[in-house]
Amino acid sequence: MTSFKALFDLKGRTAVVTGGCGILGRRFADGLAEFGADVAIVDLDQATADGVASELAARHSVRANGFGCDITDPDAVRATAEAIEAGLGAVSILLNNAASKTRDIDAFFAPVETFSQDTWREIMSVNLDGMFTVAQVFGGRMAERGYGSIVQTASIYGLMAPDQRIYEGSEYLGRAINTPAVYTASKAGVIGLTKHLATYWAGRGVRVNTLTPGGVESGQNDTFKQRYGNRVPLGRMARADEMVGAMLFLVSDAASYVTGQNIAVDGGLSAW
Repeated sequence: MTSFKALFDLKGRTAVVTGGCGILGRRFADGLAEFGADVAIVDLDQATADGVASELAARHSVRANGFGCDITDPDAVRATAEAIEAGLGAVSILLNNAASKTRDIDAFFAPVETFSQDTWREIMSVNLDGMFTVAQVFGGRMAERGYGSIVQTASIYGLMAPDQRIYEGSEYLGRAINTPAVYTASKAGVIGLTKHLATYWAGRGVRVNTLTPGGVESGQNDTFKQRYGNRVPLGRMARADEMVGAMLFLVSDAASYVTGQNIAVDGGLSAW
């Protein structure tokens, strides 16, 4: 008989988490390690990635290494893939999670009418171009071996437009915020990319799915939390930990017949 619990066992597998030092990336990596996977933490800063990896290894008694990598550089991604597989073994799980708000936060939050083309291209180079490059490199290796699971992180605003009314008086870490059009467009692109790659690699044993988080608490002021929560059937923002269960399902053999799908962990917001 099938052991359903065993379907979630990730022992003996190597997982890569891009954006592994971020709010969601750290929790994704922690979940993967707790279920037994060896984990490569990929982020821009080598020292920070090393620190997150060291904590994981100590907490879960798995192998975990940090890798500094700019995912907008295809050569750097290919070199990182080589280093990961040399140190941790063949990658069979990819959390394609890295995203950017740019180095200029004022430019990121500029209104549509004055939004810079340079800022647009900078965001797209990470959120969509970089995501494709990472999937191309690691997914191609998985396809050669005939096995793998890729989960790409999108956003609720890749499914629907933001309600501009919730931003009146809203702040993030003490500054006024909004959701720019480039973020919506890039995350919608992630969902489309997932569907394409899922059908492209389906015959070669690689599953590709999207995880779409709703709004996650991470420094927003009370005005934003209340207004956003009022738009959500479950009545609140998400906690970062609440994304991990869906991710573990999608990467595991429990989801062996699931590909090309978008799982929205959004408290029901997209169901209105």
